[in-house]
Amino acid sequence: MKKIVIILLFTSFLLPAAAQSPINLGLKGGINSTKLTSDLSEYDEESINKFHAGAFVRVNLGNIYVQPEAYFNSKGGELHGTTGGVVNSFDLKTVDVPVLLGINIIKKGPLAVRANAGPVFTFVTDKEFDGDGEMFDKDYIEDNFFGWQYGVGADFMMFTLDVRMENSSGELYSGPDFESKSKSFVISLGFKLL
Repeated sequence: MKKIVIILLFTSFLLPAAAQSPINLGLKGGINSTKLTSDLSEYDEESINKFHAGAFVRVNLGNIYVQPEAYFNSKGGELHGTTGGVVNSFDLKTVDVPVLLGINIIKKGPLAVRANAGPVFTFVTDKEFDGDGEMFDKDYIEDNFFGWQYGVGADFMMFTLDVRMENSSGELYSGPDFESKSKSFVISLGFKLL
């Protein structure tokens, strides 16, 4: 019972502070569905579902805000042969750093609905590849690449929800016979600490 009372008291002090602070700091995590895109006619592209976890800072400037983030991510994709051939699977561990510019569309009491967009910088920390070694080689997977994120979000009290699309601008894979970009659908749930 004491723990519940302490948590309620702690929360009651944090809520007014978070509502008045021009800077929010929080943790976030969620799932992403990633697909590699290419112009290879002999392969079908398939999405894979992975996870991400990290932190964000939001600097509120009236109805506009800037939100840099950093999180560990797992992304990749699969290429299936159209004739039922070899499955090629790319599984990458990355650190993603988006820097988003956003606007509050609705802001009433503890509820806010917002839209945001901005660049994302991806740094590959681990590369795993299974499949046809003659066609694909993990040495051609880029160590870092650049892309764009855009989407919508909602805040309720200390909780935050984001739904975004991410498209790589540069090549994720640049082999002699094959180039690929990455597309992701990202859903994350966050908790404001400040």
